[in-house]
Amino acid sequence: MQYQRKPDWLKIQLPKSDSYKKINQLLKENNLHTICTSGKCPNMGECWNNGTATFMILGDTCTRGCRFCNVNTSKNPAPPDENEPVKLARTIAKLGLKHAVLTSVDRDDLPQKGAHHWQRTIKEIKYKNPNLTIEALIPDFDANPRLLDMVIDAEPDIISHNLETVRRLTPKIRSKAEYTTSLRVLKYLAQNDVQTKSGIMVGLGETLDDILEVMDDLIKVGCEIFTIGQYLQPSPKNIPVQRYVEPSEFEKYKAIGIEKGFTVVESGPLVRSSYHAEQHLSK
Repeated sequence: MQYQRKPDWLKIQLPKSDSYKKINQLLKENNLHTICTSGKCPNMGECWNNGTATFMILGDTCTRGCRFCNVNTSKNPAPPDENEPVKLARTIAKLGLKHAVLTSVDRDDLPQKGAHHWQRTIKEIKYKNPNLTIEALIPDFDANPRLLDMVIDAEPDIISHNLETVRRLTPKIRSKAEYTTSLRVLKYLAQNDVQTKSGIMVGLGETLDDILEVMDDLIKVGCEIFTIGQYLQPSPKNIPVQRYVEPSEFEKYKAIGIEKGFTVVESGPLVRSSYHAEQHLSK
């Protein structure tokens, strides 16, 4: 497919503020990772200046290879850093953050797929940062209730899990992950009184009917918060953008989502799953 030039509303400047430099330095010193930097998030400067950051745990190498994602992949990644929960908790305390989003690579190579590491990390962060609010943006853990319970037990303020794309395009876009498995994850979380959140990217060839189906499916399983943003091809090896969606279309999606019953809908070209995450608590 021929390369499409980005429209003006998608042109951004990466942050150069003191907050950015401070966070970047601490991450390097402690060998920690953020999806903000690895994913080249367009909202990095805004979020970091507002006291919010998204940290990626369990290393920087995923056992899956989704076509939209630029994270390193391997069937046998390095073992998780057992000291990561303590190092991350201390780093967050030094940064004085108000809200942290935790996410991770998929670790299908581990006996518990990393769920116990998730539990330890959340509990350690909460212990050292009692006033911090936390969102856990989790992988699917194959919708295993025992593994999901480990994360629930750590009591993050929100647990989110992204569908990433519409049902019809899931086999083409995601690796191993299944649309129905993701819905089962969200349903289980909601049934256990967890505030839930999910999101998708657009510009991959989906139709309005596809998007409406996603909204209806999420509402049925009790998902409260929905995010929708433009897919941006992170590297030549990733799936190309099919089209750039106009800002007015995102406004339409937001209005429809609120009408359907979501408590919060973040919809815009530069929206990512953790955008305005600190504002979503208990809305």
